[in-house]
Amino acid sequence: MDAESSVNAEPTAGTSRPVRVPPHVVDITPNGSSTPGTASTPGTASTPGTASTPGTASTPGTASTPGTAGAAGAPASGLAVSMAPTIYDVARAAGVSIASVSRVLNGRRNPRPETRDRVLQAVADLGFIPDGAARALSVRLKEVAGVIIRLPWASRDPDDLFADEEDSLQFPDMINRGIAEAAQRRGFDILVRSVGLDEHDPGSRTLALARKSDGIILHDRVLDPDQVEWLGRQVPVVTMAGVATPLTANVRSDNAAGMRDLARHLLYDHGYRSIGYIGGFADSPDSIARLGTLATEVAAAGAQFMDGPQWQGNYTAGGGARVINHLLAARKALPRAIVCANDQTAIGVLYALERHGISVPGDVAVTGFDDIPVARHLHTQLTTVRQRIRELGATAFEVLYSMIDRQTPADRDVVLPTTLIRRQSCGCDADVRHA
Repeated sequence: MDAESSVNAEPTAGTSRPVRVPPHVVDITPNGSSTPGTASTPGTASTPGTASTPGTASTPGTASTPGTAGAAGAPASGLAVSMAPTIYDVARAAGVSIASVSRVLNGRRNPRPETRDRVLQAVADLGFIPDGAARALSVRLKEVAGVIIRLPWASRDPDDLFADEEDSLQFPDMINRGIAEAAQRRGFDILVRSVGLDEHDPGSRTLALARKSDGIILHDRVLDPDQVEWLGRQVPVVTMAGVATPLTANVRSDNAAGMRDLARHLLYDHGYRSIGYIGGFADSPDSIARLGTLATEVAAAGAQFMDGPQWQGNYTAGGGARVINHLLAARKALPRAIVCANDQTAIGVLYALERHGISVPGDVAVTGFDDIPVARHLHTQLTTVRQRIRELGATAFEVLYSMIDRQTPADRDVVLPTTLIRRQSCGCDADVRHA
């Protein structure tokens, strides 16, 4: 069977219309290898500086403050007044980042000779003379992006198979790789900090990291919305699960489209009449969005839906296994299909079902969300929804970088497409090709 196309969800009321990147098609061969399709370059959804070609922002002698188009400062008579060039004009004219201009002007970190020459030429062409504010800005730039992840509860039972699971959180690790790769291309480093689910005051640790960084990227719901808004007044902030605000930007996958494709595949292609959902963190925007879409689709099909506090897996394999163990211990009937909030949860579900002698997909179908690499290598290959995980990280950094560079992001709410990946665990044939 061919994979279904991702469906774009409508923007929610009160938010800027999200910008969606065109779908990415990848074929999965029977042995699990993938063939690249039309992947876009990381960060192209809002690449800094694309509004103008380097050097066109200001011609020598007529430089203007970015965005003013010569209007700012014009007298009543209509005569144009030339504005003094800024460090941003130098960066644009030289075709480099303000971080590169900073390194040249301050003699830091041995910039490449060609970069140094371009910056100095732009300085000469524009007649740029750093004032106190410009010098302060170039010195203040740390060339560091702070990244904050949320750690799950860790089991302290030495006999628990998943006790050390926090050491192998594949989804956030892959996002961080994407962030690091994009940051390296811009001459930035990343500083990663974790906060616990039950941490008393994550805001104070976040602010401490913000003081060491030029901007912050937040995984999942690390802070409450009012805390994010407050942090956005201190430094540039990009969230990766939530909504954009006038002060912050957001980068996410199309959860609604991905879950809609998966739900319809289970309900109509396979005809399953009872579906359960093992959720992520209770307050996770991604998990909440996936739950809402799945519940709507199941209700529309007139099928039975199961969820609730006893179905909370907290995005971990250990959590997924515990849900199954508790349901069976309570002699609860399992649904015909179990949809997990992420692949890691599904791995734990597969393990627990096998331990109890329950066949997948013969007795219960199981699906995930993410398509982390291990999903295609399990004994029963996992049906899932693929996210462009590393591209999520790279795009988040590019949006953050544009904010650090004092540019207004082209889009504050960037939505990357998802793709349904059909494998064995839902009941599809093992040798079927997928998109």
